[in-house]
Amino acid sequence: MMPAFALLVVFLLVPLLGIEAAETKPNFVLIVADDLGYGDLGCYGGDSPQTPHIDRLARGGLRFTDFHSAGAMCSPTRASLMTGRYPQRFGPIFDAALSGTTQRDRGLPLEATTIAELLREAGYVTGCFGKWHLGYQPPLLPTNQGFDIFRGLVSGDGDFHTQIDRSGNEDWWHNNRVEMDEGYTTDLLTKYSVDFIAAHHEEPFFLYLPHLAIHFPWQGPEDPPHRTAGRSWHQDKWGVIPDRGNVRPHVEAMIESLDASVGAIVETLNQWELTQETVVIFTSDNGGYLTYGKDFRNISSNGEWRGQKAQLYEGGHRVPMIVSWPGRIAPGVTDELVHSNDLLPTMLSLIDEPAVSSDGIDLASLWIEREPLPKRDLFWRSGSQLAVRSGSWKLVASRKEGAKPELYNLDDDPGEQRNVATQYPTIVKKLSDAWSQWDADVDLSSMEYSR
Repeated sequence: MMPAFALLVVFLLVPLLGIEAAETKPNFVLIVADDLGYGDLGCYGGDSPQTPHIDRLARGGLRFTDFHSAGAMCSPTRASLMTGRYPQRFGPIFDAALSGTTQRDRGLPLEATTIAELLREAGYVTGCFGKWHLGYQPPLLPTNQGFDIFRGLVSGDGDFHTQIDRSGNEDWWHNNRVEMDEGYTTDLLTKYSVDFIAAHHEEPFFLYLPHLAIHFPWQGPEDPPHRTAGRSWHQDKWGVIPDRGNVRPHVEAMIESLDASVGAIVETLNQWELTQETVVIFTSDNGGYLTYGKDFRNISSNGEWRGQKAQLYEGGHRVPMIVSWPGRIAPGVTDELVHSNDLLPTMLSLIDEPAVSSDGIDLASLWIEREPLPKRDLFWRSGSQLAVRSGSWKLVASRKEGAKPELYNLDDDPGEQRNVATQYPTIVKKLSDAWSQWDADVDLSSMEYSR
C-alpha cells in the first residue's frame, strides 16, 4: 500500500501535471497556397523558380508525395480543411468555387464544426489571415466560425496591389467589416501573421494562413496594379500580361514571394523560440493551371501528373504537403495516401482532444512513428465530373450521357495515359458502385444544412 505521504504528493502533483500538459500543447500553423502545382516547388522536382525556404521546411520535415486536396478548385478544399468533412456534405455548391455573383448569400453553414472552433474550445487563440472564400458577407465570415481575428479577402481573388475583387468591390476585411490596407497581398498577410505570433507567443495558437498566391490576377510584387473599384473585371481578371503565351515569369515572382513568406513565418517562430513547440503544415488548395482559355499558356506546373485545376485527373488534386515539427516529426518522405480531411482529426489527436465526426483519419502515428495508414477509398465530385481512388486504381468518369469511364493503375501509369477500363470491367463496376454509395451518403448529409 502506498504511504499516506506519497499519496498526498501524488494528489498535489496531478493538478500541476495537468497545467504543464496544457502549457505544452503545440501551436499549429497551417499555410495554404492557392493554385500552387505539385511541380512548382524545388522539393517536388521543380527547377524554377528557387524556393529555398519551402525546400528547407521539406528537408527538415515530412514531405508527402500522395497528398490530395478535397477539390480541384478553391472552396471545396477550404471547407474540408476547416471541417474534416467532404465538402459535398454541405451541399452541391461545394462541388466548385463559391460564386461572387450568384452565391454571395451562401457559404459554409454556421452549424458546421470547424477546427478553429474546436481549438478555441481547447484553449487556443485563433487567427485567419488570407483568402476565406467560404462566405462573402457576415455572418458567414471567419470570426463566426471560430477565429478570434480575421484580416484578408473573402472572395475568390483580388488585385494583389489594390485588393479589388473581380466584381469591382473593395475586398479587404478586418473581422466583419471592410478595412482597406496598403501593400502587396502576400506581404500584408505575412505581416499580420508575424504580428499574431508575436502577440500570442506565450499561449497556444492556431494560425491559419490561406495565401491568395498564386491565383490570378497573375501579379508579382513588381507587376503593376490592375483593378479599380466600381466596375466589373470578370472579362479582364488576369492582370497585366504582355505575353499571354508565357505567364510563367509573373507566376514565378508570386511563388518567390510566397516562399519568402514561409521563410518569414519560420524565422519568427525561431525568434520566439517556438520552433519545437509548433507544427507547421504547408499545402495547396488544388493543382495549378497549365493553360487558361484560348491564349494563356505556361502558367503553373503539376509535375508528372496529368491535368490541371478544375479537372479530376491527378494534376487537379495531387498537391504539395509538408509537415514540420522539429524534435517530434523526423525528416523524411512518405508515399502514404493522404487527404485534406485528415488534418482536423490529426490536430485534435496531437493535443489529446476527443475525436469528432470526420471523413478523415488520424495521421499522428504516421507523422511521428511512421506507422502505415489503413486502406481506404477517396472520392471527388465536381459538377458532372467524378473520381474515386482505391489503392493504385483511379476511376475518372462523367455523369454526362454517353461519357465512357476511364480507369488507370497509378502504379504502372502515374500520368494517367492508358485507359484500361475495357480490360477491367469488374474493377470499373466496383469503383463506380463505391462512388455512387458515397454520393448518396453525402447528399443525404447535405440535407441537414439545406433546411
